[in-house]
Amino acid sequence: MPGPLQSEIEQLLQHAFLPTRLDVINDSARHSGHAGDDGSGESHFTVVIESSAFSGKSRVERQRMVNGALGDIPGNRVHALAIRAMAPDDAA
Repeated sequence: MPGPLQSEIEQLLQHAFLPTRLDVINDSARHSGHAGDDGSGESHFTVVIESSAFSGKSRVERQRMVNGALGDIPGNRVHALAIRAMAPDDAA
């Protein structure tokens, strides 16, 4: 069952990009006791997202788009966020 922050990330990305694929993976348990672990169980995430909004954009532009859609979550409410953003026409 996703936590409240994971659900918020999913909702924000669904709304911003209408993705054809969206996986928000909570990696926090792997970082328990490490830097950035705030004890909430929602400190580290991986986002895998595919959307036509990323067509023609560089990897850095795509990451900036995702971070922008998430507002104050990256680096403030979440310690670490790994992003893999793809366009449907990207090679697999």
